[in-house]
Amino acid sequence: MVNTKVILIGVGGATCSGKTTLAKHLCKILPNSVIVHQDDFAPPQELIPIHPVYNVQDWDSPENAIDWRRFRQFLENVKRDGRIPSGHVSHDPLNEQKEFPIDAECFAKWRSHFEEVERRAREDHGTEISWALVDGFLLYWDQESMDQLDIRIFLRVQHDTLSERRRERDYCIAAQSNLDGYVWRDPPQYWEHIVWPGYVAAHEDMFESGDVESGRPTGDKMREMLVLENEKMSTTDVVDRCCKEISAFRGFPQQGDPHDEA
Repeated sequence: MVNTKVILIGVGGATCSGKTTLAKHLCKILPNSVIVHQDDFAPPQELIPIHPVYNVQDWDSPENAIDWRRFRQFLENVKRDGRIPSGHVSHDPLNEQKEFPIDAECFAKWRSHFEEVERRAREDHGTEISWALVDGFLLYWDQESMDQLDIRIFLRVQHDTLSERRRERDYCIAAQSNLDGYVWRDPPQYWEHIVWPGYVAAHEDMFESGDVESGRPTGDKMREMLVLENEKMSTTDVVDRCCKEISAFRGFPQQGDPHDEA
């Protein structure tokens, strides 16, 4: 009898930090993998509160930006089955994204490595490995959601870089009641007044002195979490480092680092 082992890999970071790009690269490398986009679990538009000071809908407060009950249940289902539940519609295709390719050699090396990991698990242990990449800008705020993740990756990018990237992008926020979605463009000062403060509020407990830009990782949440300074690395280097982290996971037979293979 073949058993299924589902490994959930969290890819967190601020909006525009590169987390979705990274998750998609990893999904192509890891055989039998899927992506869960946390953005798909925003509440319906009519339930998003109005900010009491700036009088605009606040899509970025940790408490209200995600339907946490629905998100937790979805992760439980994926963790059990290794599949996206039938009927789920992702809004990610509606978002505009630039292409950030990686070196073909890096892709081929790691794809081959994880195919071998899966083959060994299946033939030696009767275990089918499935992977789920979980991509989210509030991935590490809710402890119950975070506890379901087997591997945790966090991309840290500085305020000014994030701000510049945000200005260059349109966002699709698709409420449950409107699956076609609509294009969101930030109201004036939305980044400074809403997005950045929401990001700091959600992540300040993860870094010394609450310094989300340069503070050292600290606290229980940061144990066994890979933190990458994304803007200082090429996309290929980020993917390579994450694949090393995934390869070191102790939940399947170890194959070593492809760099060490002859």
